[in-house]
Order: sequence, then C-alpha cells, then structure tokens
Amino acid sequence: MDKSIFKIAKMDCPSEEAMIRMKLDSYVQIEKLDFDIPNRKLTVFHNGNLNSIQAAIAELKFKDELVSSEPTNEVVVDEATSQRKMLWAVLLINFVFFGLEMTTGIISRSMGLIADSLDMLADSFVYALSLLAVGGSPIRKKNIAKTAGYFQMVLAIIGFIEVIRRFTNISEIPNFNTMIIVSILALIANGLCLYLLQKSKSKEAHMQASMIFTSNDVIINSGVIVAGVLVLWTNSRIPDLIIGAMVFVVVIRGSIKILKLGK
Repeated sequence: MDKSIFKIAKMDCPSEEAMIRMKLDSYVQIEKLDFDIPNRKLTVFHNGNLNSIQAAIAELKFKDELVSSEPTNEVVVDEATSQRKMLWAVLLINFVFFGLEMTTGIISRSMGLIADSLDMLADSFVYALSLLAVGGSPIRKKNIAKTAGYFQMVLAIIGFIEVIRRFTNISEIPNFNTMIIVSILALIANGLCLYLLQKSKSKEAHMQASMIFTSNDVIINSGVIVAGVLVLWTNSRIPDLIIGAMVFVVVIRGSIKILKLGK
C-alpha cells in the first residue's frame, strides 16, 4: 500500500473536503482518506493508480500539490462506526436547536435567532452529507447535495427579504431577553458538540470539518448574544437586523459551496 500526501491550498472548509471525497469515491484502490483541513493537507492511502488519483484531484482546481508518495506499512483502521455515532450526535443537537431558535425567533421577532437557526440547519446538512460520504453511490450523494444547497439558498433569500423589509418598515423591537437566553443555550449546545468532536481526536475529514463548522457556530452564537445586549442598550432593532444579515451571508456562501457538490 502507498501513502501519498497532497497539499491543497483551497481546502479550508467542509464543502471542499466533501467535494474531494465525492470525486475520489469511485476509486477502489483508495483504502482511506485522511484530511487535515487546518493545515490544508490530504493523505491518501491507496494501492497504486497514483496518476489517476492526482488527476482527479487536479480537476477540482483547488491548487493541489503532491508533497510525497511512498510505500507504507501503516495499518488503516476503520473508524466509520465511531464517526457515524459522533456525527449523528452533533447532527441531532444542531437540528433540535434549529427548531428551538426558529420558533423562539419568530415569537420574539428576532432576525438574529432566525438567522442562527438557519445556520444550525445548514450545519445539519453538512453533517448529513458527511454521513452519506461514508457509504452510498456518488449519484445519490450529488442529488442530496443539490437538494440541500437549493433548500438553504431559498431559506437564506427569504431571510434577506425579511431583513430588508424590517429595515425599510417600522417593526417592533425584538425581545432581547429571549435573544440572549436562547443564544446562551445554543452556545452551550455548540460547546458540547465541540467537546465531543475534540474528544474523538480524529483527523478524519468528517470530524475535522465538523469541528470547524461548530467553532464558527460558537462565534455566531456569541454575536447574537452581543446583538441582544445592544438591543437592550440602544432600544433599537438595528443590531438584531445587522447580525441577522451577517448570518444569512454565511448561509448563502455555504449553500453555494454545497451546490458545487452536485455538479
């Protein structure tokens, strides 16, 4: 078995990782893909066929470079079962909080909570795609990716329209108490997800991708909390609308990347 290490300059989020995994899914020579997203490194354990594997990666135009390739006696351990359990856990937590934040966001008239709920939903899709990457046909994965991407895009566009409507029309000031309390609960939930993912100490693509997205969620949750405090201090709806718009930008960016998976 050979061990080939690639440096991939544009691999900086779960979408690129998923695109690479789907691209290489049909190569039976590949025993394992080991991603190190923070360092933009991909290690491929395979039985020959390096040229075809390298050509497939190059087609994605992620500025890849083959660092090294040599025979190895390393034992490839199948961590699929533990990964599935971990990903199911963080997926369910995110989906539950999507429902909680969407409901409380509508009741409290907070665009920040509504936007954050859509970000939670977007993350759930990413985790679901990571689970599908463990098995299943490439065609099925691409169809699901398209559906997920378009769904997120539609939700984000509707959210932007609502933000613009509230900016241009007189609307009620959101309930800052609900904003702060629910965002603190979401922050705790994402902190738990991050702890579980880090505890696994896995360098596999799915786990690294999940850690990056969950870390971003912690930042977004903190932003909604700050917006709630600013709503209290200024007695204005503007901080809530600003944070809502910022999160919708993140959701749209994610949906565009996911749609690339379906090509």
